[in-house]
Amino acid sequence: MGIAYVLAALGRSNALPANVIPFLCGVLALFVMAHVVVRRFAPNADPMILPVAVLLNGIGYVVIARLNSQLAAQQAGWTLVGLLGFAATLIVIRRVRVLERNRYTIGLIGVLLVLLPLIPGIGVSINGSKIWTRVGPVSFQPGEFAKIALAVFFAAYLVERREVLGMATWKVGPLRLPDPKALAPLLVAWGFSLMVMMFEKDLGSALMFFVLFLAITWVATSQASYLVVGGALFAGGAFLSWATFTHVQTRVSMWLDPWVDVQGKGYQIVQAQYALGWGGTTGTGLGLGISGRIPYQETDFIFAIIGEELGLLGTSAVLAAFLLLAGTGFRIAMACRDPFSKLLATGLTTQFAFQSFLIMAGVTRLLPLTGVTLPFVSYGGSSLVSNWILVALLIRLSDEANSQSAAPLAAGTDEATTITARP
Repeated sequence: MGIAYVLAALGRSNALPANVIPFLCGVLALFVMAHVVVRRFAPNADPMILPVAVLLNGIGYVVIARLNSQLAAQQAGWTLVGLLGFAATLIVIRRVRVLERNRYTIGLIGVLLVLLPLIPGIGVSINGSKIWTRVGPVSFQPGEFAKIALAVFFAAYLVERREVLGMATWKVGPLRLPDPKALAPLLVAWGFSLMVMMFEKDLGSALMFFVLFLAITWVATSQASYLVVGGALFAGGAFLSWATFTHVQTRVSMWLDPWVDVQGKGYQIVQAQYALGWGGTTGTGLGLGISGRIPYQETDFIFAIIGEELGLLGTSAVLAAFLLLAGTGFRIAMACRDPFSKLLATGLTTQFAFQSFLIMAGVTRLLPLTGVTLPFVSYGGSSLVSNWILVALLIRLSDEANSQSAAPLAAGTDEATTITARP
């Protein structure tokens, strides 16, 4: 990160920043603090999670600093808040079963956070989406924290109902489905997602909520029929949203052919394609791209900036980092013995992985653009803090899973030592 920061500064102004040494020392101190907290409060956790999260956070900060020094200062402050939240989560939550016992309270908090932007006086509409909340001088996206709360609630709820949901008693053609009453939670999740999209005009969050619940339901019940029903509901909801909302129609049409309105609604997409193309294999170099060409380049389109300045190799490295973190999360889920821990790890990892895929696919025109942030990389305090909390929960889950696996081995070793020592 330090070398990248220096290279970006040299590419931008051909001079080193005056504060480069104090800045790098401060960054090093923050991440050492996070490492010490992990070693102290989660010593058996997977060692891969924290370094990869730090790498992504560092890459994001360097690119933001190259684009906008004022936003970089704010992102540095949010990084500090995120790491403090990371440390506080590990220190306060010593056992994830605490979250399961308080599932209804946490679920209620999640729903309230989702609905908070709709409250007159504190809800703020930006670029047509009403996903922001302003309290005094502070603005944030409560939906970023609602995703974690709802993941906890969904996991705890499905632990209670997995046996009922897993019973296939209703036959429809070649499919064997659960009792219609058991499908009610899936329908509620679908309706809740549509409500979010309808009133807040937030397609990304609506997709996140629905995919989160669908993934946890599938893992909890092992019933592929839920994927079929969920896919049908998703297709119906997608068509309904396209038929109802003009902004969805615009995003779909610009995804299919942004060249029909190059200077208007397709401008961002077209410029992002140019940026990725100009980056080639190795990129133009940090700080040597064309700054200011793409609107919302620090948030929605930061992946295009990475592609321009670091090229195919740089974007592949970023993609590999996300895949490594997602793979580690699913490996933690497989290692968990407790059903709640397994479902929670699955939900948190699915949320992180799907959000990353959604925005990268939107920038590269694999999917219509949804406007979600790229975790750890895009500018945004709410996203950064919530993702550091998410990583802390994964580390806690990993520590518990590895501790439980090590306990029987230690007991077996002690027993074998005792038997060998007998006369």
